[in-house]
Amino acid sequence: MHSPRILMSILDVFRAAPWLFVTIAVLLGLVVGSFLNVVIHRLPRMLEREWRADCAALTGAPPPPAERMNLAFPGSLCPHCGHRITALENIPVASYLALRGKCSACKATISPRYPVVEALSGCLAGYAVWRFGLSWATLWALIYMWTMIALAFIDQETGYLPDNLTQPLLWLGIVVSMWQGFGVDLASSVTGAIAGYSFLWVIAKGWGLLRSIEAMGHGDFKLLAAIGAWLGWQAIPGVVLISSFVGAAAGIAIMVATGQGMQAKLRFGPYLAAAGVVLLFWGSAINAAFHLDGLALELRLLLGDLF
Repeated sequence: MHSPRILMSILDVFRAAPWLFVTIAVLLGLVVGSFLNVVIHRLPRMLEREWRADCAALTGAPPPPAERMNLAFPGSLCPHCGHRITALENIPVASYLALRGKCSACKATISPRYPVVEALSGCLAGYAVWRFGLSWATLWALIYMWTMIALAFIDQETGYLPDNLTQPLLWLGIVVSMWQGFGVDLASSVTGAIAGYSFLWVIAKGWGLLRSIEAMGHGDFKLLAAIGAWLGWQAIPGVVLISSFVGAAAGIAIMVATGQGMQAKLRFGPYLAAAGVVLLFWGSAINAAFHLDGLALELRLLLGDLF
């Protein structure tokens, strides 16, 4: 009986003090960021374990040693010595700074990726709440952004863009469009998913015919399709241009810094994910500034001719 009144009271407090809502969102984002680090570290290894087991079953080879590991078990461990991370050592960002980026047991250096993911998750959560306020759009934005963070860092570290994340993200974007969560209707969402996948597929196949090498993996196709499902076909030109420009600049820097030239391994997923988050917040302004609306319309017309 009293639950609706309590809920309304809480909402009234947040409306009266938006900074409190933003603060809570940042703290929640830091905690979620800690979990995202688990996903980034373990999900690729869980997938590799499944692939090895599948290969062994197909070839008749002995199965790989059984390993009990999922996103919940075991608890957080030092990747170098296996030291079990205590609660005080697992406070987002603060514990990393207090330990000076080293394991308390073996003193091995801990990757700065951990506080970066936590801080990024918290800051984006706070900004989403400030931008969208108390609305369903905030919830959808948080799910979208946190998944993008996980995908970006997994791809950067392993070259994987797992279907376990890209495909549910794509379908959820289409479902959200049924209620126009970000002002994207169902037709624009479905068209965006088709356009996103088709565009990179055509680019990759064309490059493959010219150079006889794979230009990018199918995970990139699915990621852009998911972005199109969430933001609509209008966002595709902006996402492609921003990710290509930033990716090219970063790629040149990596090739020069490593001295590997064209042999350097470059990941496109992180730049797609970053562009997808940028377009979530500033898509209309960017499209207007660079006159991308007309380009998006041409893309839709071309897609209509193809399909």
